[in-house]
Amino acid sequence: MKRKLGPTTLVLIVFAMFVVSTAPSALAQTCSMAGAAGPYGFTANGTLLLPTGAVLIAAAGRVNLHADGTLVGTEARSVGGDFANETLTGTWTVNASCTLKVTAMVFVSGVLNRTSVLVGVIDDNMTEIRVVQKSLTLPDSTTVPVVITFEGRRIF
Repeated sequence: MKRKLGPTTLVLIVFAMFVVSTAPSALAQTCSMAGAAGPYGFTANGTLLLPTGAVLIAAAGRVNLHADGTLVGTEARSVGGDFANETLTGTWTVNASCTLKVTAMVFVSGVLNRTSVLVGVIDDNMTEIRVVQKSLTLPDSTTVPVVITFEGRRIF
C-alpha cells in the first residue's frame, strides 16, 4: 500500500506555521535603564484642579535620562496663561516590562516650585515615552490634584 504524504505534509506545515505565528514573539521588547537612557523632547497638556476651578497647563521641554537613574532637563510651561522657564532634576526607573516612573523636582529661577511624580510606559523600541502625572506636591507639602499627560520622543 502506497501512502501519499504530500497533502498530509502540507497540512502539518500550515498547522505548524499557525502555531508559531500565534506564540508570543521572541522579539518582544524588553526595556532597561541603559537602553532607555538618553535625551528626549516632550510636550505636556492637562488641567490643574484648584479650589477656584480648573486651570489649563501646557509645556514643552527636553530631559536627559541618565543610565544611573538621574535626570536633568528644562521646560517652558504655561499655567492658566502664566508663563515660566523651568529646570528639572530628579530620578527615574524603568522595568523590563517597559513601565516607567519619574520623580522630578521643578525649579523656577532656582527656587523649588513643585515635585511631580509621573508613571507610564516607554515604547516604540525605547524611543517614545507616554506618562500621566500621578501627583504634584508643592514645597509646603500641599498636594494639587492634576490631570496631565506627557509624550516624549528620543532625540538623536
